[in-house]
Amino acid sequence: MENRGGFGSAKLPSDELKTNLEYIRNLFTGDETIQFRHLTSPYQTDWRFCLVYADGMVNNRIVNADVIRPLLEYRFPERPGDPAEFISQHVMFSDGSEKTAEVEKIVQGLVYGDSVLLIDGCAEALVLNTKGWAMRSIEEPESERSLRGPREGFNESILTNLSMLRRKLRTPDLKFHYRTFGRRSRTKICVCYLDSLINHDVLTELEKRLDDIDIDATLDSNYITEIIRDKTYSPVKTIGSTERPDVVASKLLEGRIALFVDGSPTVLTMPHLFIEHFQADEDYYINYVFASIGRMLRILSFFVSISMPAIYVALVTFHQEMLPTPSLLSIITARQGVPFPTALETLFMIIVFEMLRESGARMPGLMGQALSIVGALVIGQAAVDAKIVSAPIIIIVAFTGIAGLMVPKIKGFVIMMRFLLLGFSCVLGIYGYLLGVIAMLTALFGTSSFGVPIMPDVYADDAQDYKDIYWRTSWKKMLRRPKLLSWNHNRQATKGKAK
Repeated sequence: MENRGGFGSAKLPSDELKTNLEYIRNLFTGDETIQFRHLTSPYQTDWRFCLVYADGMVNNRIVNADVIRPLLEYRFPERPGDPAEFISQHVMFSDGSEKTAEVEKIVQGLVYGDSVLLIDGCAEALVLNTKGWAMRSIEEPESERSLRGPREGFNESILTNLSMLRRKLRTPDLKFHYRTFGRRSRTKICVCYLDSLINHDVLTELEKRLDDIDIDATLDSNYITEIIRDKTYSPVKTIGSTERPDVVASKLLEGRIALFVDGSPTVLTMPHLFIEHFQADEDYYINYVFASIGRMLRILSFFVSISMPAIYVALVTFHQEMLPTPSLLSIITARQGVPFPTALETLFMIIVFEMLRESGARMPGLMGQALSIVGALVIGQAAVDAKIVSAPIIIIVAFTGIAGLMVPKIKGFVIMMRFLLLGFSCVLGIYGYLLGVIAMLTALFGTSSFGVPIMPDVYADDAQDYKDIYWRTSWKKMLRRPKLLSWNHNRQATKGKAK
């Protein structure tokens, strides 16, 4: 793609204030939010300045108190050899001040909430930290609510998000590395990890993939996800995502890497294991016995959600002899008068359920809940009364949908596998279903996230390898970090796993 929006190594054209101002004005032609505030020292009239900033992006109190007021009240001496350095060290109250002549840094500072001070007789400018745009307050994420544990979630400010993570992990071992993506958006991202715990091969692979990114704008973390993921067209997630600081901290303590994107409350974590879809934040804030029961129910719900329609169609269409006689007679009676075959009515009702679920999610608050409940009751009952579908298929689809709601983190994969297994069952019956399950498991065991297999070992030589997979053991027995994520010296006893 054509590379536009960058300035390369261009510098301010002159040490004359008038020339530099004209240059900046030409860059922002048509942008009426860029403000120019001309200032002259009342004590030394040969000290002339112009403060440039983007209206609405700066904190006006900081601009007035820490920039304009010191410039007007300071008794300037005779002009020194480096006016910008002198003002930065002796005049400015701003907590951040960078001297530069590069147009790229000046422009990025302006559009990101900094103020730029141009000085007459100086070919360099001061980029001052005056950020003050409005942002969403810290609150619990709607999609990751928990009855126990912290109630804070990330917002759209990368600096706020990093501060919340720093408060969780107060150690110099926590590393932050900034990068910028998007030729036009110039979005800042930050790669975070605990240096003594990560697998450096994973970090090297991540940096290699980030280096290959070439995109016009990065408006959300999913832009990065789609580019750096392992398999572009695979429905299986190989990069995790969360809006909770405690979850990110726990991932880092297991040896993972987190990626923050400015403007997005969603933080990416990698490598990502398949079992993470069934782990809930609350599992680590309640008794491990109840947490284990809940996790096994989620795993069971996953298989129920993808399998129930396919098994029903296979039994009713191809293998009636496998059904108990009373159940078979009941299904035959309920299907009398229904003009469509079992496979078609099952497919139709699954599509209708997904339409109701999606419309309920998109509608505002209480209206969406009412639409989902009323729509399901009215349409289901009317379809049965009109003999368009049979009553058993309503029960099957409803139970399938409820089971799917227990694993929202893997919604896309569940929907795709549900249709895939249904298609196999429509053609080959129960053998088609089994073939589809084998194909799914083969694909899962063959998928990796940044070189790390997403599925656990089938045969484990140590009970520690299963301590937090299908169930959660007690904290006293969590002695080692995950085997797949850590390197050799991390497999030593660590007395407690941070989650």
